[in-house]
Amino acid sequence: MKSIYFFQLLVISLLLATCAKNPVTGKREVMLMSETEEIKLGADSDPEIVAEFGVFENPELQAFINEKGNEMAKVSHRSSLPFHFKILDSPVVNAFALPGGYVYFTRGILAHFNNEAQFAGVLGHEIGHVTARHGANQYSKQMLAEIGLAIGASISKELEAFAEIAGVGLQLLFMKYGREDESQSDELGVEYASKTGNDGYQMADFFKTLDKLGGEGEDRMPAFLSTHPAPLDRFEKVGELTKIWQEKLPNNSFSVNRDSYLRRIDDMPYGEDPQQGFVEKSVFYHPALAFYFPVPKDWTLTNTPSEVDITEESGDALLIFDLAKENDFELALKETLDENELVVVRDKNRRINGFQAMEAELKQKTPESGAEPITIKLVLIQDGKNMFRFLAIAQGKEVKVFNAAMDNAIDGFSRLTDREKLNRQVERIQIVSVKRSGTFEEVLKDYKMPTSRHKELAILNGMELTDRVSANMLVKIINNIKPE
Repeated sequence: MKSIYFFQLLVISLLLATCAKNPVTGKREVMLMSETEEIKLGADSDPEIVAEFGVFENPELQAFINEKGNEMAKVSHRSSLPFHFKILDSPVVNAFALPGGYVYFTRGILAHFNNEAQFAGVLGHEIGHVTARHGANQYSKQMLAEIGLAIGASISKELEAFAEIAGVGLQLLFMKYGREDESQSDELGVEYASKTGNDGYQMADFFKTLDKLGGEGEDRMPAFLSTHPAPLDRFEKVGELTKIWQEKLPNNSFSVNRDSYLRRIDDMPYGEDPQQGFVEKSVFYHPALAFYFPVPKDWTLTNTPSEVDITEESGDALLIFDLAKENDFELALKETLDENELVVVRDKNRRINGFQAMEAELKQKTPESGAEPITIKLVLIQDGKNMFRFLAIAQGKEVKVFNAAMDNAIDGFSRLTDREKLNRQVERIQIVSVKRSGTFEEVLKDYKMPTSRHKELAILNGMELTDRVSANMLVKIINNIKPE
């Protein structure tokens, strides 16, 4: 009992020593990082985000986001913080912020805004997460929990077993913002958007669009609502806050800027870019690099700019495909060993469908004591200046079955020559001026949009299919639409 009492005193002392004033509320709260450390955390994390999802290159759109972001940062509660704004090349509808002022929009969410005021509302919301230090606060909570568990386990037998269990879920526990943080960021979003002359009512309308889209996203990029749980009264509350702020700023005008925003996103890629890889009938095709290989049945493939991960549903097998930095077999082998702390058991040269290749059986330098045995195989395939790399990892009772499935994928690596697949193009948003008045559904029929895409296009335009559309109104349709 004495040890538990001492543990409680230590935690209380730690809490008192790590309190800091919140820039927004002025209240003191637990904070384990200084502003300098917060900025460093964002700066250190930014290259990982960019490597994982890629940057969407559009200088004009980037300049617009920088201008609006910096304008809004100046009216925020942390106007001296150096903010950074980036567009990620992901079709998932999301925006998020890292501690220290790093704010990201996906091209997917930019495609779904229907005016500048909607963009400004979400921009203010994300800046609000930074100014209120929500990310830094989550980090502090996680660190405190880990420190507390470590102290408790070291001094108390009663807590030792609990530490082993609780430590596993800490990352998940603090992964998402709580509803209280979301409500505060909504409030700040309306405040910042209103102070920069944007109509906050549009922010509420866009949250309705997000609600229709739901919370699903790719494995590596969650959708907005999955990481930003909606306060129950979000729509009404944002409307009430907008009314309050517009009354506080009677000399301001509050703009929507629909047409100018839509013209900015004309010709923007929409959805997945097939040139960067797509799966069709259990085969992964990569037109830009002109190769393909089969995907094991019922395995999950996740394609990112940096690598392709193919996972067996039990989690006992993983096939990683990427490009090695080195273009020499021996150097690429050494690169792999150094990156993963592995050693070679045996290796051999071989050919795969006309490509020169090297295959190596590997093992861990220092396997964990008592851990289940793991099989690791590396296959390097040279194609001109590119050194493709497969790393096949498996464990468990079905290891032979898993390895056979991964071998089939590797042995099926081939040159892509099918012109239809090589020439697949990404769908693009096209902004058109409606020819005649009618319902939105009638407009879509006029432009020969497939019926199966009508509901999707209604959400993309922030409309219902039955909404009336007047002649000459700008709307979004899709170019290069995929055949049904």
